[in-house]
Amino acid sequence: MANTVFSKSDCLEHYTWGDDCHGWTFVDTEALSVKQELMPPDTAEKLHYHEKATQIFYILKGRAKFTIDGEQTELREQQGIEILPNQRHFIANNDRTDLEFILYSYPSTKNDRIESPLTP
Repeated sequence: MANTVFSKSDCLEHYTWGDDCHGWTFVDTEALSVKQELMPPDTAEKLHYHEKATQIFYILKGRAKFTIDGEQTELREQQGIEILPNQRHFIANNDRTDLEFILYSYPSTKNDRIESPLTP
């Protein structure tokens, strides 16, 4: 059995989200999803949480500002963070350069994303 090689140009799916943000899906099963995402400068996602999925973000390029349950954490290249189920969170790129990261979700976040009001 041959191993599967993947890249941004050879992925399962390319998608756009938010304000011109991009994503590339490399693994997509019920148990696990692995993606690479790119956020241009001055972009952010909406506050949300997952009931089942744990997520691990690993920064490849740029600086990421996470807000997790109201607490802010900044990550730089070669750093990662784990976000547990039911933690309200979002990521922002407040820098002047692109932010690129790998996102592992287990199980997959399909049908497991719940938008959260600004004040829980």
